[in-house]
Amino acid sequence: MTCASCVARVEKKLNRLPGVEATVNLPLESAHVRVDGPTATEDLLAAVRAAGYGATVVTPPHQQQPHHADMDPIEHALSGHSMAPGHDMDPDEDTSAPTDTRGNDLRSRLRVAAVLTVPVLLISMIPALQFTGWQWVVAALAMPVVTWAAWPFHRAAFRAARHGASTMDTLVSIGIIAATAWSLWALLVGGAGEPGMTMTPTLWPRAAEEGMTVPELYFEVAAVVTTFLLAGRYAEHRSRRRAGDALRALLDLGAKDASLLVDGIERRVPVDRLVVGDEFVVRPGEKVATDGLVVSGTSALDTSLLTGEPVPVDVGPGDEVTGATINTSGALVVRATRVGAETRLAQIGRLVAAAQTGKAPVQRLADRISAVFVPVVLVLALGTLAAWLLTGSGVQAAFTAAVAVLIIACPCALGLATPTALLVGTGRGAQRGILIKGPEILEQTRTIDTVVLDKTGTVTEGRMSLVQVVGGDEVLRYAAAVEQLAEHPIGQAIAAAAGRTDGPTGGDGVIIGSDQVLDFRAEAGHGVSGVVRTAHAGVGLGRRVLVGKPAWLTEQGIDPTGFQGPFDAAEADGATAVMVAWDGSPRGVLVLRDPVKATSAQAVAELRALGLRPVLLTGDNAGAARAAAREVGISEDDVIAHVLPADKVAVVARLQAEGARVAMVGDGVNDAAALATADLGLAMGTGTDVAIEAADITLVRGDLRSAGDAIRLSRRTLRVIKQNLFWAFAYNVAAIPLAALGLLNPMIAGAAMALSSVLVVGNSLRLRRFE
Repeated sequence: MTCASCVARVEKKLNRLPGVEATVNLPLESAHVRVDGPTATEDLLAAVRAAGYGATVVTPPHQQQPHHADMDPIEHALSGHSMAPGHDMDPDEDTSAPTDTRGNDLRSRLRVAAVLTVPVLLISMIPALQFTGWQWVVAALAMPVVTWAAWPFHRAAFRAARHGASTMDTLVSIGIIAATAWSLWALLVGGAGEPGMTMTPTLWPRAAEEGMTVPELYFEVAAVVTTFLLAGRYAEHRSRRRAGDALRALLDLGAKDASLLVDGIERRVPVDRLVVGDEFVVRPGEKVATDGLVVSGTSALDTSLLTGEPVPVDVGPGDEVTGATINTSGALVVRATRVGAETRLAQIGRLVAAAQTGKAPVQRLADRISAVFVPVVLVLALGTLAAWLLTGSGVQAAFTAAVAVLIIACPCALGLATPTALLVGTGRGAQRGILIKGPEILEQTRTIDTVVLDKTGTVTEGRMSLVQVVGGDEVLRYAAAVEQLAEHPIGQAIAAAAGRTDGPTGGDGVIIGSDQVLDFRAEAGHGVSGVVRTAHAGVGLGRRVLVGKPAWLTEQGIDPTGFQGPFDAAEADGATAVMVAWDGSPRGVLVLRDPVKATSAQAVAELRALGLRPVLLTGDNAGAARAAAREVGISEDDVIAHVLPADKVAVVARLQAEGARVAMVGDGVNDAAALATADLGLAMGTGTDVAIEAADITLVRGDLRSAGDAIRLSRRTLRVIKQNLFWAFAYNVAAIPLAALGLLNPMIAGAAMALSSVLVVGNSLRLRRFE
C-alpha cells in the first residue's frame, strides 16, 4: 500500500463482509480485523484480493502460543507481512513496505534513475549543452527511467485500475506517462526531432507560452519526477524503519535460549521449548528466559530494558521474575510460570501492536478525505486541461498545467500523517514503560481534567512498614522476635524492621546469642505472644512477650494505660499501632504505616502542572488517607476515604456527573471496574492482570510519575498528528490552484510532493526524543 486511498479501499472491501470491523494501518501494512459473525478467514483474504492486494493471516483467532499457525509475533507487530511457509513476496510488490529487504530494490531503481536523470536534466535545461541531436540522446537516457525505474508506480496504478479504483500511484503513473507520451509525439511527429532545435525551459511554465512554434519536450520532467518520487519513497521507507525501531528493539529483548534443568542436569534449549513448570538456570550476565518464580539463589535483576527503572531489583526464593530482564550477580534457578504469548514481553508487544494498528478519530476524517481525493484530482486535472484549451491557450500550456495538478496533488503525506506519529509515539512509550492500548486514548487524554488516585499500591508502597518505636530498641527487639513467627503483614513488617541476626550456630541450628521464641501463640485479630529467651546463653528464664491491641492486653491482665496516649495519637493520625508488653507491664508502642512512595509527591506536582485536579480515593480510614494526602500535596477536600471496591465506580460516576472528565489510576482487582468506568484508565504494571486488562494505559514501572509521562506523551503525539494533518492538507490545498493556473513546473511539483511525505514522517520522528 502506498497511500490513504489504498487504505480506504481495503477497509471498504473488508467492512462490507457481514460481522466484520476492520482497520487498516498504512505504515505497518497490516489490518486488525474483528469478526462477529459467519465470515471465514478465506472470505477476508478474498476481500483483500478483490481490492487489488495480497494478504496472509498473521494472528489466527485460535492462536495461543507464538509458534502456532506460522506466525512471527515480532513481524506481526512491525509490518503485517509475515509470509506463510513457501511464499516469498516479490520485492517489487510494494515500494513503501516497512520490511528492510524491499528497500534494496527501491534503492537500486533510485540509483539508476539518478545517474540517468542528471544528464537529461542538464542538457534539457541548459541551451549551451544542447548539441546537434541532443533530443534523441535525452530520449534514450530518459526511457529506462520512465519505464523500469518508474515500474512500481505503473504496476500499482494498473492493479488499482483493474479493480476500478485509483490511488496516489495512479496520479504519479498518469503524470509520468503523459509527459513521456507528449515528448515522444513532439519528437517523432511534432517537429521537435529536427537537427539544430534548441529548448529554453523556464521555472514558471506559463511565461514561456507566447511565441513557441515547436512543441516542448518533457523528458526531463518525467525523469526528474520519477527520481524525486523514488527518493521520497526511499526516504519514507527508511523513516518508517526508524519509526519502528523502538518497538523492534523492545520485542527483540527476549532471550533466545535457556539452560533447562532436568534431574540436576543442564542443557541449552531454544526458549520456545520451555513449558510452564520447567526449571532453568540463569547465570550472571544472562537474560531471564521467561516469566517465572525464583526457586533458589539470590541476585539483582536489571529491569531497565522493560521498565525504564535504572535501579536493579533484588530477588530471592519465591520472588517473581520477568523474562528478558538481565541477571547482574548471583546464579538463579527459576521455575517458568508463563511462556510464549502469555509472557509480559509478549503482552507488551501485543498491546503496542494493537495501538499502532488502530485509528484515532482524527485519522478517520483524513481517511474519508483521502478516499475521494484521487478521483477529485483526476477530475481537476481534466478540468484544468479543458479550461486552458477553452480559453484559447496552447495545447502545450494546457498540458503542462494538467500534469502539474496530477503530480502535486498526491495525498501520500495525508495518509502518513496519523499512523507514523502513532508508530513512533507508542514505540517510545513502550521504551519508557508506558503502554498505550489504542489510538483513541490520545483523544481522551486531551480532555481529562481530574485524576483519581487509588491510595494503596499506587500512591503508597502497598505494604506495611515500621515508622516509629516508642519505648526504646528493646521494645522492637522483643516484638520482632515474637512477630517473626507470625504470618500477618504487620508482624512481617516488624520482623523486617529489626533485621536478621547473623553469627555462629549451635548444634540445634539456632544462632548463638539470638532471641529464641518458645510457646508461640497467635490470636487472630488481637495479637501474638511467646516466651523469648537468649539462645545458648546458659540456664535462664525467658520472658513472655505480648504484642497486640490494648483491649487484648487488658484481657490478658495487663493495664495499657501507660502507653495509651501514644497509641491513640498514632491511630488518630491514620497509622496502625500495636502495644508491646512483658513482665505484666506495657513497655512501648510500635507505629506502622503503608509508606508513601518516594516519587509520589513529585508525581502529584507533575499532574497539577498538566492542569489536572488530583483526588485521593481509598478504602482505608480517613486519618490514613489524610496523612498520605498531606505528604503528597493533595487537598484534604479532595480525599475520599472508607470507600468499598464496589463504591469506587460510584465515586468515578459521580465526578463524571458533576462535569469532570476523569482519569483513574489504580493497581488492584478492586480498581478494575473503576478503571473501566473512567474516561481514561491507567493501571500500575506492578498490579493485577485484571486491573491492567481494564485500563487504557499500563504503567509498567509501577511509578506514579509515569502517569504524568503517559498523559504528556499522549498529548504530544496528538499534537504531532494534528501538525502533520494540517501541513499535509494545507500543502495540497495551496499547491493545486498554483498548478492549475500554470504557475508550477511539473518537475518542481514532483519534488515538493516527495518532500511533503518526508517532512511528515520526519516531524513524527521527533517523538523519539520524548523524555
